Amino acid sequence: MESALGWADLTVVTGGLGPTEDDVTRDAAARALGIALDIDESIVDRLRERFARRGMVMPDINRRQAMVPRGASVLANPNGTAPGLWLETGSNALALLPGPPREMKPMLEALIAERLAPKAQGRGLFRRVLKITGRAESDVDAQAAPVYGRWTSGTVPISTTILAVLGQIELHLTAQASDQLAADAALDAAVQELHTALGPSVYSVDGRSLEAVVGDLLRAQRMTIAVAESCTGGLLASRLTDVPGSSDYVDRGVVCYSNQAKIDLAGVPETLIREHGAGS
Repeated sequence: MESALGWADLTVVTGGLGPTEDDVTRDAAARALGIALDIDESIVDRLRERFARRGMVMPDINRRQAMVPRGASVLANPNGTAPGLWLETGSNALALLPGPPREMKPMLEALIAERLAPKAQGRGLFRRVLKITGRAESDVDAQAAPVYGRWTSGTVPISTTILAVLGQIELHLTAQASDQLAADAALDAAVQELHTALGPSVYSVDGRSLEAVVGDLLRAQRMTIAVAESCTGGLLASRLTDVPGSSDYVDRGVVCYSNQAKIDLAGVPETLIREHGAGS
C-alpha cells in the first residue's frame, strides 16, 4: 500500500475486511497512512440490525468490521456485512472493498459512477473483446497484427492485446477517447476490420460465450441438441444448460463413462472398443 500510494492516483484493495483476525486490510491501511482506527458505532448498529433480521445475535467479533481509519468515508455494502472504505491523502486515494464478488462488483461500479466518473468528464478507456475459436494464437496474430498495427496513431488511438484462454483466443481492443460516442465509432470500425480479416472463426464480438452463441444458432434454426459424454463427465451439457433459456434447444444428455454404458446407451460397437480402446 505504501508503495502504491507513492505513485498511483487510486489504489483499490479487495478482501480482508471481514470480522476474523486474518482480515487485516483495515489495519494495514491505517498503518500505511499513519492514522488511528476508531470504532464507528453506527456501523455496529447496522450490523446488529442485519443479524436481527435473520433471527441471530451479532457475535462480538463482528465489531471489527466497524473499525474505520480516522478520516475515512464509509462505503455502503447492500449485499454484505463489511462496509467499504474510501481514504484520501493528498492527490492519492485508497479504496478498500470486500472480497466476495457479489458484494465487491456493485460497490466498485457505484464507486466509479459516484467518485471517479465525474472527475473524468467523459474521458476514459473503452473496450471491446473479440472471441475466436479453432485457431492457434500465433495464427490469429499473424492475420490480425497488420490490421491493428495501424490503429495506435489515429484520432482515437486503439491498443490491442491478444490472449490465449482455454479453448479460445481473445483480442482485447482498448480505445482512448474523450467520450463514449467517439470510442464506439472507432471500436465499431476496428471490430469490423478484424472480423473481415479473421472470418467466421470470430464467434463473439459482444461478450457472449461460445455456449450462448451455439444456443442462439440452435434456436434460430429451430434445432435441438443432445449430448453423450464420457471423459468430460457431463461438462458439455453443463455448459449448454448454464445459459438462461437453454430448455428451448437442449433435449437431453447422458454420461457414458464405462465401456458398457458406451455400448448400451451410445451405440458404440463393442468390437470397436475392443480393437481400438475407449479413448480412441
